[in-house]
Amino acid sequence: MRLDKFISSQRTDLSRNDVKALVKKGLVTVDGQTVKKSNVHIDENTARVTVNGEEIAYRQFLYLMLNKPQGVVCSTKEGACPTVIDIIPEEYRRPGLFPAGRLDKDTEGFVLLTDDGQLAHRMLSPVSHVPKRYFVRLEKPCEPRYKDAFENGMTIDGGEKCLPAEIVFLDNDNECEVVLHEGKFHQIKRMFEALDNRVIYLKRTMIGSLPLDDTLPLGEVKEIEDIAALC
Repeated sequence: MRLDKFISSQRTDLSRNDVKALVKKGLVTVDGQTVKKSNVHIDENTARVTVNGEEIAYRQFLYLMLNKPQGVVCSTKEGACPTVIDIIPEEYRRPGLFPAGRLDKDTEGFVLLTDDGQLAHRMLSPVSHVPKRYFVRLEKPCEPRYKDAFENGMTIDGGEKCLPAEIVFLDNDNECEVVLHEGKFHQIKRMFEALDNRVIYLKRTMIGSLPLDDTLPLGEVKEIEDIAALC
């Protein structure tokens, strides 16, 4: 890979022209040697590259856990509301980064941001049935009949048939956890509406077997190391 492409792909705050300027100033090294040209080719998997004394670690793909706050949309396109890309630190904004799956604007919790299209496809494919867990607070108390309704696969408005889902009642009568194996539009809200109840707070707490880090503040991100847990 060309050196300028390597650096700009890992450090999104630096364009190729920025890299060229840094090289001219003697601030870029490869394997301990100061480089003279920004278009030299390197082995991105083994080369030790530093910029102004800071080593640039190569990551082919980026996997981020975002604890999405309310009021933020799962999109890469600019609009009236901030997007998940808008709120992450500049150092993580690299070409091709997108949310793998969506949460409603008023829903909080775990959103995966990645530039790995193949992993996202595996996660989102209907045949994969990757489980996603949610914490739900309802307007009215849970009822025992909900359990059979969820486990048998509900039919919601418009005649859409849902896959069997799991519901766990919590100590607070108005709260529960729901595990889905699909992702229909506003699915949890529509399921409870079909049961004559209303969701007043919703948070995604797990994707696959990877839980949202409960120490991660709203609006913050962290890199994910255990990628296998997502699928």
